[in-house]
Amino acid sequence: MHIAFLNPQGNFDPKDSYWTEHPDFGGQLVYVKEVAIAMAALGHQVDILTRRIIDPDWPEFKAPLGRYPGVENVRILRLPCGPSAFLPKEELWPHLGSDWVPNILAFYQGEGKVPGAFTAHYADGGLSGALLQKEAGVPFTFTGHSLGAQKMDKLRVTPENLAEIDARFHFARRIFAERVSMNHAGRIITSTTQERMEQYAHPAYHGAVDPGDSAHFAVIPPGVNRHVFSPAPSAEDAVIQRRIQAALERDIADGRQELPMAVASSRLDTKKNHVGLVQAFARSQDLQASANLAIVVRGLDDPLRQYETLSPGEKAIMDEITTLMTSHNLWGKVTAFPLNSQPELAAAYRYLARCHSVFALTALYEPFGLAPLEAISCGLPAVVTKNGGPSESLQEGEREFGVLVDPSDSDDIAQGLLRVLGSEESWTHFQGAGMQRVLSRYTWERTAEGYLGVLKDLVREPARPGKLAIPEYFGYPTPENDIPLADLGALYFKETAGDSNK
Repeated sequence: MHIAFLNPQGNFDPKDSYWTEHPDFGGQLVYVKEVAIAMAALGHQVDILTRRIIDPDWPEFKAPLGRYPGVENVRILRLPCGPSAFLPKEELWPHLGSDWVPNILAFYQGEGKVPGAFTAHYADGGLSGALLQKEAGVPFTFTGHSLGAQKMDKLRVTPENLAEIDARFHFARRIFAERVSMNHAGRIITSTTQERMEQYAHPAYHGAVDPGDSAHFAVIPPGVNRHVFSPAPSAEDAVIQRRIQAALERDIADGRQELPMAVASSRLDTKKNHVGLVQAFARSQDLQASANLAIVVRGLDDPLRQYETLSPGEKAIMDEITTLMTSHNLWGKVTAFPLNSQPELAAAYRYLARCHSVFALTALYEPFGLAPLEAISCGLPAVVTKNGGPSESLQEGEREFGVLVDPSDSDDIAQGLLRVLGSEESWTHFQGAGMQRVLSRYTWERTAEGYLGVLKDLVREPARPGKLAIPEYFGYPTPENDIPLADLGALYFKETAGDSNK
């Protein structure tokens, strides 16, 4: 089967350039790359369609064709989309239907055959999929990754600040593109059932999609990169072991350095609830007697004492942590050290597993929760928030593959950690159950198989035309036919502005 991924934003190249240096490069690109390569390994021809950039500041994306070394059957096809220079994703909307989609059709017409199916990613890819389906009759799936309405919620958009925020993020175009993508897609792919039932039920999407329509959705979770996150040793292991041992000698009191650790390795963000984890540790004498607490802070050699270079938000979190350590006499029981890449994280997880430690993610909400699955894949059991995706990935019926805790309850967090750390038998049980769960369900091969099953069904099914009209702006972008803010307001502020199915 010939499958094409629609991903105009960011870009792809063999060195994965800029993946940690720009907001348009990151998890979504990792996802597309890994699923594409896994599909190719299963014998399919795969194209990743993205935007060609001819810009001296972005030389990696100039060539119209790219390939990953040693990977057969995957092409990176870069096609013109508006001006040659790099554009952030918010600036791509005028160029998708008027330029990029026609260039995709012209390219495949030149080859003599279009792909059998498209899989579209993010709103710009989804809109492109709807336009391609209209022009060429090729079905597509839509994977939103993140939705604009939830971002508007986080930015606390009001009728008073809507114009100012839209001028930066172009939410009117994004929300209407998402509505078209959802409505026209043969299937909408979500990582969890919770994502489907909560995010797609937002009032901004009423009239475009029914989250209760199971035939329109498929839950396909992302996978763990087992080439990196596995129990198999790597060249980084000895280096990371020495780094952690040096941190223990510096931070942890004599007589405690052989204890296991509860390790938090997520980014310093209020939503990740590092402070709640420290509070749980402070409140439980049993937990303090059983383990040390470890906090990973990227890029800092001595994070507990030298964190002035962090951003204001990150520094505020470290201030709270160190204040708690002082007020609850935790100095000598808490350590912190840097892990600066995925291979370093994996090496640390392997070492921590040998120490019979536990991974801790007590986030207030975790949309999917790939990080704990990566730790589990290396043999490190996990204690994770019950809010969000982990409630599906780490529990099925009565079966537990990790321990779920209430992030707002210090006692529940402490008891969850003690469930794993309390005995050799318990630790071994959760290690084995978690690793089997990852292998059976959360690999990129499983993700690719899920997509292939859906795409094969779409190719066999009758065409599913969308009921929503595609706004004229996306084909003929002019100031006169741009999407009015009033139309966005009628959707987003529906509870006060009245219903609208535009």
